[in-house]
Amino acid sequence: MIARIIVLLLLLIAVPDLYFHWHYLRRKKGYGMWKRILFWLPALGMTAYALALTTVDGFAPTDINWLYLFLLLLGLIVVPKALFALCSWLGLIVCRLRKSRHNWGNAIGLVLALLSVYVIVYGSTLGVMNLKVRHVEVAFADLPPAFDGYRIVHISDIHAGSLTGFRDRLLDRAVDSINAQQADMVVFTGDIQNILPQELDHIQPRLSSISAADGVFAVLGNHDYANYIVTDEDTRRLNEQQTQSRIRSMGWQLLMNDSRVVKRQSDSIVIAGTEDNCPSRYRKNPLNRSNIGQAVKGAGEGSFLVMLQHAPRLWTDSILGKTHAQLTLSGHTHGGQIRLFGWAPARVVEKHVAGLDNEGNRALYVSAGLSGLVPFRFGVPPEIAVITLRRK
Repeated sequence: MIARIIVLLLLLIAVPDLYFHWHYLRRKKGYGMWKRILFWLPALGMTAYALALTTVDGFAPTDINWLYLFLLLLGLIVVPKALFALCSWLGLIVCRLRKSRHNWGNAIGLVLALLSVYVIVYGSTLGVMNLKVRHVEVAFADLPPAFDGYRIVHISDIHAGSLTGFRDRLLDRAVDSINAQQADMVVFTGDIQNILPQELDHIQPRLSSISAADGVFAVLGNHDYANYIVTDEDTRRLNEQQTQSRIRSMGWQLLMNDSRVVKRQSDSIVIAGTEDNCPSRYRKNPLNRSNIGQAVKGAGEGSFLVMLQHAPRLWTDSILGKTHAQLTLSGHTHGGQIRLFGWAPARVVEKHVAGLDNEGNRALYVSAGLSGLVPFRFGVPPEIAVITLRRK
């Protein structure tokens, strides 16, 4: 993970301090050797830390807390300095153009630096625990009458390896909230782990207690394929099987390009789920496991079809064109994990980030998820969605 952006990180660490040194400190009286060493020490430490993380085999270190600590220090030390330096430099340019001595960029930079510290502290502590239960009603003209008012609890992206320390309490609250809904069905749309199936050991008993009248259905996400470690294919295959076995042992029905029929009186709906497409730099052959045609094979043209697919991009890429699925439920994006003034930066790369989208009489709901590989939330709280089906 760090190796992919190491050049950008090193520039982010070094350039602000070079600016401070050159513009503010180098001619200052009393700026001797020991003060220079103390000034450069944080940057040198962060540089060494970043370089050490690039030696890790795989996407993240085995003890992921080393990655969390690095990102926290980056947010508290490097990012505020970078914001202040950028604003100060831009303000300096304005001063020279306007022949002014007062650099307003310093004041703006200080405000942005303090704001960034607040965002990091809040997002790493209170933000990741601020669980929300969202109630959504979706109406369809072709919903079978017996399913009017049918309630589906949608959860996604548990990322068990991130639910450690104080964050472990989030899972207890989530399970209690899910069961309190007394739903007709619970669905999970992938990424139950970060990297390895052993992460599930401490959460399996609690997830096993989730219940619904028609059961719990699940699909796999990109993190559920042992896709982010460097290992041989046999070990990788064994890890995949262990993840799937753990999910099934909780009483969840794992949909791997297949479907189930759910009945109410004389009416029925079909719940289908696909595997995920998982390109990876850590395996010889990228995964292309999603088979939508096979997943909906048992669903007739006149059936009401609910599709589970981890990545929402496949809704527009494949599901709309290849199926008649009226409702698709996805995750993967974590809602972008950060939203500032109502805007999610993730929208630059993702069309469907969070919430409900409609295309004619067809709908997509993207869950913001419960957690993430990096446990951070600002403006995008972890969520449980309660989706009520209505007949128009």
